[in-house]
Amino acid sequence: MIDFKQFPNPCYIMDEELLRNNLELIRNVTKEADVEIILAFKSFAMWRSFPIFREYVDHSTASSLYEAKLALEEFGSLAHTYSPAYTKEEFPEIMRCSSHITFNSLSQYERFYPDTLSNSHTITCGIRINPEYSEVETDLYNPCAPGTRFGLTADLLPETLPAGIEGFHCHCHCESSSFELERTLEHIEKKFSSWFSQIKWLNLGGGHLMTRKDYDTNHLISLLKGLKERYPHLHIILEPGSAFTWQTGVLTSEVVDIVESKGVKTAILNISFTCHMPDCLEMPYQPVVRGASIGNDGEYVYRLGGNSCLSGDFMGLWSFDHELKIGDQIIFEDMIHYTMVKTNMFNGIHHPAIALWSLDKKPVIYKKFLYEDYRGRMS
Repeated sequence: MIDFKQFPNPCYIMDEELLRNNLELIRNVTKEADVEIILAFKSFAMWRSFPIFREYVDHSTASSLYEAKLALEEFGSLAHTYSPAYTKEEFPEIMRCSSHITFNSLSQYERFYPDTLSNSHTITCGIRINPEYSEVETDLYNPCAPGTRFGLTADLLPETLPAGIEGFHCHCHCESSSFELERTLEHIEKKFSSWFSQIKWLNLGGGHLMTRKDYDTNHLISLLKGLKERYPHLHIILEPGSAFTWQTGVLTSEVVDIVESKGVKTAILNISFTCHMPDCLEMPYQPVVRGASIGNDGEYVYRLGGNSCLSGDFMGLWSFDHELKIGDQIIFEDMIHYTMVKTNMFNGIHHPAIALWSLDKKPVIYKKFLYEDYRGRMS
C-alpha cells in the first residue's frame, strides 16, 4: 500500500509494482502472439519512468514532433509516427526521430514521401486506412465516425499502392475487448486484404485494453496468431496506451471547503476536474473515489468540486460512510493514463506533483510544479 503521508498533496502517484505487473502481461502477449506492442505517448509520457518501460518494450508511437523527439531523446529509440497532417517546417525533424511514418492521406504521402528517400536512416512509410467500423460509442473518441478526418476508405485506394507504401495503420478502438478486435478484423480483412500482399506491416492501433481484469488475453493471442497464419509475411504492431498504465496509480487531493446550495453539498478540493482530470468531463465518466461509492444511496452524499472558476468544474454524486471535513484526503483511482498528459494550467491553479511509489516502498518525487512553470507557459 502507498504511504500517502510521504507525498505532497495534490499528487499523481504511480505504483511501480502495479506498473510492472502490466508490463509483464504485455510482454507475455508480445512473445506468445509473435507481434510487436509499443507504448503510445498520447496516453502516457511520464518520461522519467521510461527506464522501467525499456526493460519490457523496445519502441513507442508518436503523434507529433514533440512526442517523436521524446521517443528518441528519452525512450531511446526511433518512433513509429502518425499525424493527421505534417508540415514542411517540422517534417525534417520528424524524419530524424522516426523509423516508421504513417500518412493520413495520399496528398500528404505525395508531398512528403520523396523526402524520406534522402534521409540519413531508412524510414518505412505507411498509410492510415479506415475500415468504416468501430464500436466506440462516444463520438469524441470514435475515429471511424461518419465524416471522420482519419485515414482512407477502401474506395479511395488505387489497385496498386504507390511506391514506398509498406504498411497500413488503422485505429478503431477505445478501451476495447479482444472480441471487438475480432469483429473489427473481419471488416479490415474484407475491405483491405487484397492489398496485404503489397505491404510489410500492419499496425492495429491502440485501444486494446489487455490489462483490464476481464480482458481475455488468450483470445487476443489466438486472434493475432490466426492473423499471422493467414498473412505470415506481415509484421503485426499494436500500440495501446491505457493498457500500459491501467489501474497503476492515483491522484490525491484534499477537501478545502464544503458548501451547500439547494440541498446539494459540495466538497471543494485543492484540484480541478477541468485542469487535472479533463477526461472526466470530456468522455464523460465519473471516476472511482477510494472509500466512497458512486451515487446518493449513502448517508453522507457529496458532489465533488474543483477549485477553478469554471462553473462546470464539478462531478457527483458520491456516498461516503462518514461526514467529510476540511483537510480530509480524497483519492481518485486510476488517474495515470491519459489524465496526466491532458492536464493544463487554466486559472494558474497549483498543479499536482508527479511521483512514483517504488518497489522498495519509497517515494520518488519526479516533479513539483511552481509558479515559474505557469509563468513559463504564458511567456
